[in-house]
Amino acid sequence: MVGGGGAEGRGKSESEARQERGGSEVVRMATRTIEASDLALLEAAASAVPDPELPVVTLGDLGIVRGVAVADDGAVEVRLTPTFVGCPATEVIAADVRAAVEARLVTLGGAGAGAGAGSGSGAGAGADTSGDAGSTGSAGAVADLAHVEVRTRMEMSPAWSTDWISDDGRRKLAEHGIAPPRGGRASGIVAVTIGRRAGLGEASPLAGASPQPPTPCPRCGSTSTRLISAFGSTPCQSLRACRACGEPFGAMKAL
Repeated sequence: MVGGGGAEGRGKSESEARQERGGSEVVRMATRTIEASDLALLEAAASAVPDPELPVVTLGDLGIVRGVAVADDGAVEVRLTPTFVGCPATEVIAADVRAAVEARLVTLGGAGAGAGAGSGSGAGAGADTSGDAGSTGSAGAVADLAHVEVRTRMEMSPAWSTDWISDDGRRKLAEHGIAPPRGGRASGIVAVTIGRRAGLGEASPLAGASPQPPTPCPRCGSTSTRLISAFGSTPCQSLRACRACGEPFGAMKAL
C-alpha cells in the first residue's frame, strides 16, 4: 500500500508540472516520445493511402511518400513527391496522408496508455518499481501524440520517376488493365514532339535518341499496340489499343 501510494503521488506531481509548463511543452515532449520505430509505423500508414486517381495502387506503390520525420518544432512532417508538377490530385493526396498519420498517432498513443495502465496495476514494492518505469512516459505520451501537428511538405527534387513504382505496384496496374511503364528514366537525347502530328502513329525518334521498348497489352500480352491518345483517364497515362485482341487500355507514361 505504501509503494502504491508513492507511485500515485509522483503521478500527480508530474501531471501538475506538465500543466504549469503550459501547452507548448506538449509538443516538445512529443519530440522525445516519438521514436524511430514510431516513425516507421507512421510512414507505413502514409504509404498505405490509396492513390485518389488510381485507387488500385497505394502511394507507397507509386513511390510518392519520401519519408517521415519530426520537425524542430515537434510536428510530424511527411515528405511527398508528386508524380508531376500541377497534378490535380496533389491536395487530395496531402489531406488523405495527414488524416492517415493523425489516426495512426492516436492508436500509438492508445497503445502507450495500455502499457502504462498495465505497468501501474500491482501491489507492494513490485508495483512501485513498475510504476516508475511507466509513469514517466505512458500517460503523457497519450496526450502528446493525440495533439501532435501533422503536416506535409512537397519535395520536388529529385523529380518523381516511374522507376520509383514498386514491383507490386506494377503488378497491380497490369491486373487492373493498365500497362505499367516500361524502360527507365531517359538520359541523353530525349525525343519530344511539338505541334500537330500527321496521323496517330508514334513520334519519330530523333537521331541518337534511345528507342522506347514496346508497350505490351495488359490483357493478352501482345506487343503489337498503337497509340490512340497521348492522354488517357489521367494525365500520367496515355490511351492505347491492342492490334491482337482489339481492346483499348491505359498505359502509364515512362518518366
